Amino acid sequence: MIKPILIAVFLLAVVLTVYAYVAYVAPTNLGARVVSIMIEPGENFEQVAGKIVDSGVVRSGFMLRYPAQWRGIDRRLTPGRYDFSGENSCRSVLAKLERGDVVTIRVTIYEGAPIWKVASILAQRMAIDSAAVISLNRDAVFLAEVGLPCLEGYLFPETYFFRWGTSTPDMLKAMVAMYHTKTDSIWPSSLPNDLSRHEVVNLASIVEAEALLNDEKPLIASVYLNRISLKMKLDADPTVIYGMGGLTHPLTKSDLDSESPYNTYRRRGLPPTPIGSPGLEAIRAVLHPAESDYFFFVADGTGKHRFSRTNDEHNRVRREVHRMLRKTGS
Repeated sequence: MIKPILIAVFLLAVVLTVYAYVAYVAPTNLGARVVSIMIEPGENFEQVAGKIVDSGVVRSGFMLRYPAQWRGIDRRLTPGRYDFSGENSCRSVLAKLERGDVVTIRVTIYEGAPIWKVASILAQRMAIDSAAVISLNRDAVFLAEVGLPCLEGYLFPETYFFRWGTSTPDMLKAMVAMYHTKTDSIWPSSLPNDLSRHEVVNLASIVEAEALLNDEKPLIASVYLNRISLKMKLDADPTVIYGMGGLTHPLTKSDLDSESPYNTYRRRGLPPTPIGSPGLEAIRAVLHPAESDYFFFVADGTGKHRFSRTNDEHNRVRREVHRMLRKTGS
């Protein structure tokens, strides 16, 4: 009598094992549909498994929970967004969770981007509140933590890969860290015109905004440094535009007359902060400017500039450029 019972128990164990294995490896096909599962910091595996099953990624919650406990995956969850599509099994889902294979988002910050544009890019790519970026630019505690007078100018232009769900402070810290990584080795023992490092970044942001071509940046830097040495106003259009929050129209005389701490047509010296985050070439241009006796320049409509030594020469060149642009319809 005992023998048949043992055989029956054995067969039942085999059936249950086969059933469990099939449930573990059998795929559920999502097709082209993408299901995103967000694992929040501190969330337990029971909650995560519930999300995965309820979203239809796999059918068996048990075959997620038991192997996860056995392998310790439930104690090593990496927060973030996990995307699932095509065929998924409990085995493949657990492998993804064990790897911490969270979604990473490519975020590119371009040279000269002002902080409100950085905020907009992060809002679009990472679904964060853009106002949080602007707020941290004024947050004395956060600025003390990163050791900067402001964030503007130090959110280094680069392509970043952020895990989905990365906090806004952590993304901004990564950009500041990239600034240090890229610039720590380039500072000479003495800086031009006795500028501070912050003033170099400030001026570099203006050079970045003015120059389309890298090979013109040292010459444009020399113009501004020459003006600073004689305590002339910088007369930099990009600072006026920045002070007005950006413009969708060409600068007008009333714009140039506007009251703003960033209006370098009305105020001497550098603006209160950088007007964007300069790239490495713009910073190098300020640190190693061309030798010139130029004090003026004007864009010629081709992406280049024409440089002048005197105001009379500058006005003559401007008239020539305007005539040329009218003829070409630019």
